Amino acid sequence: MSEHIYKKLELVGSSKQSIEEAVQNAVTRANKTIRNMRWFEVTETRGYLVDNKIDHWQVTVKIGFTLDG
Repeated sequence: MSEHIYKKLELVGSSKQSIEEAVQNAVTRANKTIRNMRWFEVTETRGYLVDNKIDHWQVTVKIGFTLDG
């Protein structure tokens, strides 16, 4: 049985549309340089206000990936 060892990377994604899109934007960007991504965890959710209206969403995301052996 192989051992599963992961490293975590913390990113902040943003989107004017939704929290889900903010997460996807972070994952999509990480995919450009990180291999073997396996899971993500949303640790914080924020909204940015302009004139008392939601302008965009921000999420802090931890992405877990396996290390090359």
